[in-house]
Amino acid sequence: MHYARIKEDLIGGTYPPGTVLLETALSERYGVSRTPVREALGRLQQDGFIERTSRGFLVRRRTPEEILSIYEARISLESTGAGLAAERRTAFDLSRLEHLAELRREARDSAERTAANEDWHRALRVAGHNDIIAGFLDRLDSLLAIYRPAFATTADEDRTVEEHAAIFDAVRDGDAPRARTAMAEHLGRMRDLRIQGLAQEGS
Repeated sequence: MHYARIKEDLIGGTYPPGTVLLETALSERYGVSRTPVREALGRLQQDGFIERTSRGFLVRRRTPEEILSIYEARISLESTGAGLAAERRTAFDLSRLEHLAELRREARDSAERTAANEDWHRALRVAGHNDIIAGFLDRLDSLLAIYRPAFATTADEDRTVEEHAAIFDAVRDGDAPRARTAMAEHLGRMRDLRIQGLAQEGS
């Protein structure tokens, strides 16, 4: 319970990278004793969200090397998942993907677009009908979400829509190799943009 609440606030940006998390302050914030907070912080450290320092627990800053490692795993898993979706998707899966793509096109601001993008990717993972791959990808999403720089331009956003459409077309057509390639290319571009945003943030 407390682990989930603190993790949700971490991902939501309540505690930006570099923030020191103190047991006493968190206990007061969440209205619980220090023991469950301590246990939650231990799990978050184990999961790679925070690290222990002499000042307390610190929300980790992602390095370019970490981002690359996370994307290396994500590209491998999610391209495999896209290929499986091309082979296993149902009519309902396709309908849901089309609906979410439309919501993405109608999104009015960055927050709505981000949420729609995430929902679309999750729906595609569901269409692959492999819960193990989907579970690993959800965890990788969480690790990336702690550091989400605002780097996307309008052109970047438009290209994302086009890339999602290309992935969908391959899945709809049952073309697994094309779906895997399209997903790998999409995520490769997103990786490069995130690295670029990280570099700009540190400059």
